[in-house]
Amino acid sequence: MAQAMGTEFYKFGPYKIHPGEVFHSTDLSYAMVNLRPLVPVKRFPDLTVDEISDLWVTARNVGAQIERHHKASSLTFAIQDGPQAGQTVPHVHIHILPRKAGDFEKNDEIYDAIDEKEKEMKNEFDLDKERKDRSPEEMAREADEYRALFS
Repeated sequence: MAQAMGTEFYKFGPYKIHPGEVFHSTDLSYAMVNLRPLVPVKRFPDLTVDEISDLWVTARNVGAQIERHHKASSLTFAIQDGPQAGQTVPHVHIHILPRKAGDFEKNDEIYDAIDEKEKEMKNEFDLDKERKDRSPEEMAREADEYRALFS
């Protein structure tokens, strides 16, 4: 559910997400910079029908804005549901990837790239370590940029 922990943070699996990183939310979902999760539930089958509907409607709306913003021509939506599917944070989320012609030599190579990144993260997954590459100010600036797409 898209609720902040107390009034200070959103929850992403066991991690706290600063509200400045969230650029769009509904009663049941939220979109954020960096990992861009939506509904904080471990597995897809655990979602209610209302949560599934909200998740995909939110993904559609966020995807449309992100595609236009990045001047892309297509989108890839990816869910890894469970550890054997590459899920590194026990939390249902959709990766929304803007796509352009020629971004991969063969279109389906995106799945190999996702798999490689997931393998790297599985072997060395430390969310705080991964997040050090981007400062809170950088993430807040990106979230502000995306938030403007929904005003």
